Amino acid sequence: MPRIARLPEIVASKISAGEVVQRPASVVKELIENSIDAGATKIGVFIKDAGKELIRIVDNGSGMGREDAFMCVERFATSKITGVDDLDALQTLGFRGEALASISSVSHFELKTRNAGSEIALKLRYEGGLLAEETSAQGETGTSMSVRNLFYNVPARRKFLKSNATEFSHIYEVVKSYALAYPEIDWQMHSDDEELFSLKGPDMTERLDLFYGEDFSSGLIEVSDENDFLTIKGFLGKPAIQKRRKEDQLFFINRRVIQNRMLAQAVLQAYGDLLFERQLPFVLLFIGIDPSHIDVNVHPAKLEVRFEDERSVRNMFYPVVKRAIRLYDLSPDLAAAPVDVAFSGGVHDPALRKLTFQDMPGRTTTTGDLYASYRNSAPDFSSPARTPSARQEDFFVPASSMPGAVQREVRDGDERMATIQSVPLPVEESSQIGKEPETKIWQLHNRYIFCQIKTGFMIIDQHVAHERVLYERAQDVMEQNVPNSQQLLFPQKVELRPWEYDVFEEIREELYRLGFNLRLFGSRTVMVEGVPQDVRPGTEVTILQDMISEYQGNASKLKLEKRDNIAKSYSCRNAIMAGQKLSLEEMRSLIDNLFATREPYSCPHGRPVIVKFSLDQLDRMFGRK
Repeated sequence: MPRIARLPEIVASKISAGEVVQRPASVVKELIENSIDAGATKIGVFIKDAGKELIRIVDNGSGMGREDAFMCVERFATSKITGVDDLDALQTLGFRGEALASISSVSHFELKTRNAGSEIALKLRYEGGLLAEETSAQGETGTSMSVRNLFYNVPARRKFLKSNATEFSHIYEVVKSYALAYPEIDWQMHSDDEELFSLKGPDMTERLDLFYGEDFSSGLIEVSDENDFLTIKGFLGKPAIQKRRKEDQLFFINRRVIQNRMLAQAVLQAYGDLLFERQLPFVLLFIGIDPSHIDVNVHPAKLEVRFEDERSVRNMFYPVVKRAIRLYDLSPDLAAAPVDVAFSGGVHDPALRKLTFQDMPGRTTTTGDLYASYRNSAPDFSSPARTPSARQEDFFVPASSMPGAVQREVRDGDERMATIQSVPLPVEESSQIGKEPETKIWQLHNRYIFCQIKTGFMIIDQHVAHERVLYERAQDVMEQNVPNSQQLLFPQKVELRPWEYDVFEEIREELYRLGFNLRLFGSRTVMVEGVPQDVRPGTEVTILQDMISEYQGNASKLKLEKRDNIAKSYSCRNAIMAGQKLSLEEMRSLIDNLFATREPYSCPHGRPVIVKFSLDQLDRMFGRK
């Protein structure tokens, strides 16, 4: 008896749905693409319970007759292509004919449609992929598709859905991307009977300001270039507008939203040193290319494309992006910038950052051997290599208040390697008697701090070091309920997106314990009246939004206790970044605060903070041993 049997159609549909319908946002994406392909000029998106209870997409497109309405819910039924050769000239977003069959098989699905030649609409209702009802109804020309109780018959898939805030954020990003890609379409979005936005008219700046904040569009660089092979249009963020989320980088191929590593890397390389570590530029770029030069049938969700000649695309794409950035770049030239100029713009102002770490009740410090070695390291004038006859250039220490200090730059070709100071050696060894030893510290590339210790030297990553300091302070403040709020002279208003507001409500109490004094002002508007003492002036608004984004990202990827997640989010978003120039006193303060923490050797995310090199290691590297 044969063991291999053809699966029943309903089982095959549910298996196929696992590839096409991964979460509520997948349903929204597929239904919106159908509406766009139908020629709609108005599209409404209505969801309840983050799409778990209801997803409804309403459009004024061409609609369907009875025969087409029945056929569209069948597997591999489509009006977009008739043969494989049509894929080389594809002008539509959909083409496989799988989406509606997959969606209807895992939900209670309702289709209501009317074309221009019909006087009345047709309504079809499906349960688990099986037709349950056919009726007539009143309706405008166009189509309305409703998906209720998604994954009701696939409990394993429904169980793995994330929180409402996470699922809603994915839906919102999908709708946002298409609203930006199709400005000629009027868009509406409602969540739990509340209107989130209503966009009418093709004004792109209005849409950008709605989705990213008031006057956001004024900080963008417009890009436009065309040749026989490619057209590139859209917007790039000026270096001052930097993001942390990949969702703020939107690439479209023939107005199809896609993910492509080559394009993302080309943009990062074009920005180069204008970006801080772990920051991403804002990107909204539309690339037009002959459909015969790309393959869109390489991903179940149609999110990836394969270029026929990827190298040629990159060679045309990269120079356009780089030229646009350099043309509008207002930040100083790093090669010619004075030493007081911080990385990517602005004059260094110590008042802009606070590296002080207030002692917490009951705290114990970790002043171990390494810290003692750092504190006690002093110039050894008895060493033969450092006699008074040694050349002045052989002895370098960081910036100090010693008279006669001369600033020097060490260069490798045209690139600045480090800024250090040359200090004249004392003529007499006895001149050092009675003076406190000067610990030698300097900053490399405004990123790493080098410190001499008795047995060699250590290197500290300034960003993750500050992250560790802020993380433990945030933990202690929330745990011990220590007053930590600094009132603002002028409260700041923050407009939160719907999914951001859901997260805010979830963590509001912990934010208060951390030191945020927040007051509701309207439905999703928050007034920031006080912030933790460590928050840098000028970042009161961005730190709250960045924390919410980081918290949500951690919640979807990691299983963290709420307060631990908040402490990690706060420290990550508030820490000094690679590229920020620090004064000698700031570096000393940071090192002292680091060694006052419980775990100074790793950041809250597990990255190393300190790397140590001994003189023995150096001697072996130079062949002395």
